[in-house]
Amino acid sequence: MEIYTLLRQFADSWMLLFLFITFMAVVFWAFRPGSTKVYEDTANIPFRHDDKPAQSEEART
Repeated sequence: MEIYTLLRQFADSWMLLFLFITFMAVVFWAFRPGSTKVYEDTANIPFRHDDKPAQSEEART
């Protein structure tokens, strides 16, 4: 059996299954119930200094 044929059969069967399971695990990890607070906190990073903008190093000198 050629190496190409062997690798092609492996990629069509087990690797496809492995990649699908990995994809589903990433999707479930991203949408898990406990992650909502983390994502909301990360999304609000640009608005943390809304009343008084943070000063950069260049603006201080």
